[in-house]
Amino acid sequence: MFSQLHPKFFCYVITLLIFVSYFSDWSFFNRIAAIINAATLKNDQSDFLLDKNRTEIMQIAPKYEPSRVEDKWYEYWMEHDFFSSKPDDREPYTIVIPPPNVTGVLHMGHMLNNTLQDVLIRRARLQGKNACWVPGMDHASIATEAKVVAKLKEEGISKADISRDEFLKHAWEWTDKYGGVILEQLKKLGCSCDWKRTKFTMDDDMSASVIKVFVDLYEKGLIYRGHRMVNWDPEAKTTLSDEEVIYEEREGLLYYVAYKIEGSDEKVIIATTRPETILGDTAICINPNDERYHHLKGKRAIVPICNRVIPIIEDEYVDVEFGTGCLKVTPAHDENDKNLGDKHGLEIIDIFNEDASLNAFGLHYEGKDRFVVRKEIAKELEEKGHLVKTEQYTNKVGLSERTKAVIEPRLSEQWFLKMEDLAKPAIDAVLKTGEVKFYPKKFENIYRHWMENIRDWNISRQLWWGQQIPAYYYGDGKDDFVVAETKQEALDKAQEALNSRGTERSLTLDDFRQDPDVLDTWFSSWLWPISVFGGILDPENEEVNYYYPTNDLVTGPDILFFWVARMIMAGYEFRDERPFDNVYLTGLVRDKQRRKMSKSLGNSPDALKLIEDYGADGVRVGLLLSSAAGNDLLFDEALCQQGKNFANKIWNAFRLVKGWEVAAIDQPEAAKIGIDWYTARFNQVLAEIEDHFGKYRISDALMAIYKLVWDDFCSWLLEIVKPAYQQPIDKKTYEAVIQLFEKNLKLLHPFMPFLTEEVWQHISERTPENALCIADWPKVAEADKNIIKAFDFAAEVIAGVRTIRKEKNIPQKEVLELMELNVEGVSSKMDAIIKKLGNISEIATVTEPVDGALSFRIKSNEYFVPLGVAIDVEAEIKKLTEELDYIRGFLQSVQKKLSNERFVNNAPPQVVELERKKAADAEAKIETLEKSLASLE
Repeated sequence: MFSQLHPKFFCYVITLLIFVSYFSDWSFFNRIAAIINAATLKNDQSDFLLDKNRTEIMQIAPKYEPSRVEDKWYEYWMEHDFFSSKPDDREPYTIVIPPPNVTGVLHMGHMLNNTLQDVLIRRARLQGKNACWVPGMDHASIATEAKVVAKLKEEGISKADISRDEFLKHAWEWTDKYGGVILEQLKKLGCSCDWKRTKFTMDDDMSASVIKVFVDLYEKGLIYRGHRMVNWDPEAKTTLSDEEVIYEEREGLLYYVAYKIEGSDEKVIIATTRPETILGDTAICINPNDERYHHLKGKRAIVPICNRVIPIIEDEYVDVEFGTGCLKVTPAHDENDKNLGDKHGLEIIDIFNEDASLNAFGLHYEGKDRFVVRKEIAKELEEKGHLVKTEQYTNKVGLSERTKAVIEPRLSEQWFLKMEDLAKPAIDAVLKTGEVKFYPKKFENIYRHWMENIRDWNISRQLWWGQQIPAYYYGDGKDDFVVAETKQEALDKAQEALNSRGTERSLTLDDFRQDPDVLDTWFSSWLWPISVFGGILDPENEEVNYYYPTNDLVTGPDILFFWVARMIMAGYEFRDERPFDNVYLTGLVRDKQRRKMSKSLGNSPDALKLIEDYGADGVRVGLLLSSAAGNDLLFDEALCQQGKNFANKIWNAFRLVKGWEVAAIDQPEAAKIGIDWYTARFNQVLAEIEDHFGKYRISDALMAIYKLVWDDFCSWLLEIVKPAYQQPIDKKTYEAVIQLFEKNLKLLHPFMPFLTEEVWQHISERTPENALCIADWPKVAEADKNIIKAFDFAAEVIAGVRTIRKEKNIPQKEVLELMELNVEGVSSKMDAIIKKLGNISEIATVTEPVDGALSFRIKSNEYFVPLGVAIDVEAEIKKLTEELDYIRGFLQSVQKKLSNERFVNNAPPQVVELERKKAADAEAKIETLEKSLASLE
């Protein structure tokens, strides 16, 4: 039995035993698979024990295994501190991360946004720049406080029953235990942040920066207190800025309610979508130009249920076309009603508690939720004859961006920041000077609209988690407060103010109570590019002077005003300089049905599970291939599979190359030409890639690399240079292929960091100083366009030969002869490649069509492949005739277009030229086809 086995079998067994002994980190079965696979690789991997390369191939896994690779290389990069940055004499390249909420976990939007940032930062690192990517988290006042309140509730503790200090202790415990998970998850994605620089918006220095800025703006007269109508979130029990309210169309009812006119039997009908607010009505308003209601001028009406007598006022604000033309005025619960109330001196009655339940003004509805009351009061109105009718009605409802609760307009004393003056330099920076550029440019119009219609920013929040407003009260008067960075400074300021007024009163620290509200979370994050480098507390420190302004900001358009615009304003206010040069605005990640991904819809995949299934590189490629700047990404898991397939393609190409035996033999002509062609093609694509990066077309840059590697390198070059069956490759070609492979890896590294580092380290032994992560980005060189053009033509010839083989079922191993007719400007140096890839024995030139041969055409050239057997002349005539008819029809359509003076005069010159070229090519093809037909007839 054993005597019948091939001698190589024993070599395999011996090698297996060796590797079992020395490579114990591999499973037994993986080693067997690697050896068998290495022994059966295409292009003959037999005899691999006789060559160093073939020994090395056995150490390489038979397929790319991301789970085995990713943690290893991330730890390696971290161990050697490749992501750290300190000021030096290099050009800085800086990105600050859009700080995710401390409560957040990795989702598809984070994956897209942070992958783009990592691509930019890794490329900058390869370019030799001092790349600094600052990570961090936002304390997310509303979201975090909600999490802590929920946790306390589970423990039987109510926020109302504990002190602020006790609550904050619980909040910090929650943050330390659960917060920041997302930053660890970003490492799984491959994000190369300088983790030593990680910042949190509640860090001591970050909070001190926020307080310093508040005091500065207050002293400049830009921050003030005001009693105004605000957006109230009854779930979070805090006010929100206008930008934190999202509007959603909802189906509801329009209620027509009858109000009795005092002293008569007459009634006036009023339409409302919120019948519960009737209890807060303090007037009815009519348009003075509405003749229907002239007789009501100066009269009074009676509010149903509460029987309050209210005046009937006149104002042109009322839309005579809406509803009945009469408007109920509830100044405490509508901003426009509040304006009417101020104008006409109306009473203000607030009927809601802070949780939007009704208070004592709600009579027998006191303590009930507003939406419960809406149904019950409608029923009562109907029973008492006040409800005339209801109609279906669609209106926009404001929702809290954080809790999704329906916003309640509410009058409240809040802190505001004047925005008009702050906005001016920020408008100029984007729309006039171009100091800050948006990609894509279309978002400039949205920015313009927001900034030119800006309103004062409500910056106070009725929460405990956040930077407490540095306003200190020491008396009962409206102006008995000071704004200061510390309580001691507040004491000094207040005492000085009292002394200056001649008030004989000596204050102590115990006389002061700090404003209980905290600042809006965005009030800390608008300082982010400055504060992360200590630029607020120490404006002239080395770091902020080196890294600021930052280079690129990558974020979503949904926070263009929340964050981006405000950072630009802060940059000019506090450093008189832009915070960043470029803003790359990503689209939203949507599902195949164009729905925004969300947990509630169940259409958002588990980001970490995707990485587990497809590898981080596969997911990164899948996301970026379909993510043009500013355009929404329609996510499909198949995209990740495409990325995984690409990783496997590169891995298999590497294993193929490493499996070749290398020998000191002459370089074949085809290999030399192939190397020259691919070098030119690489330089051509590199120039395209640089252009794409310069225009922030990251998806296009990746696609260019993808095609270069998959098509040009794997499908063409490796086929051109691979040695014949059981033959070695020459040393010169092998070394050139390895060098080109390494160049490919450098281009790929920003997009696929784990795979490329793994292959790079397998190619040869590297010291940490030679890691791919910190290698040199390729330099653009002049591309030889002639060889590229010649190869493109040769590729068409090879495709023509392969088509004939396919149509006639001629195996690739069967050698064919090729004849060229009417050769024009085709370099004969490509003949060696055509012969190898087409398996052609000879390429001859003929002066007339070859009888009995199959043919194909490329532009004006015709090629014949004699088969040595009779062909079906009638079938060939039919095929050529059909093609001739098609080309004639095509030529006719092109000529029709060119005969249109309007088209010729108005179309761009290059478009007209292209049509003329089409016509010329078609005429040449027709001539060739007619000659071919003539030879057969």
